[in-house]
Amino acid sequence: MRALPIPLMLVQPILATIGSRVASGRPELFERLGHHAQKCFVIDPIDLPFVLALRPVPEAPKLTAHRRSDLPAHDACIAGSFINLFDMIDGALDGDALFFSRDLRITGDIEAAVALRNALDDLDGSIFDDVGTAFGPFSKPAALAIAGLRSLRGRSRS
Repeated sequence: MRALPIPLMLVQPILATIGSRVASGRPELFERLGHHAQKCFVIDPIDLPFVLALRPVPEAPKLTAHRRSDLPAHDACIAGSFINLFDMIDGALDGDALFFSRDLRITGDIEAAVALRNALDDLDGSIFDDVGTAFGPFSKPAALAIAGLRSLRGRSRS
């Protein structure tokens, strides 16, 4: 089944809110990245119709969506199913285990990708809990969406 195209202009403000919330609430993430915070990471949820570009520059982080046909220049690409990527970022799955089981593919600057994974692993709590509160009056629906994604754990992964 092929995913329907999503208008990226609708996704960009959501991603900008997520990026600014993480930057303000989790500065230790950027400190842990060190010089890798200046790099660009493409996060490729292979079952979605777009990829994400993360530029974790501490002063002005950017998280943007792009069509696969229009990939931005990047240093590393991390690809896997959306739910595996979600669970890895949420701390429910181990990135190393996903990598060695071939459920996660990393290309480009492996050292930068490992630094990002280590920075995420070192965080207390979940970035998604922080992000869920960033949407003002839409915080409850955001929290429900995050809870719904978490309920998918344990179902088949690809």
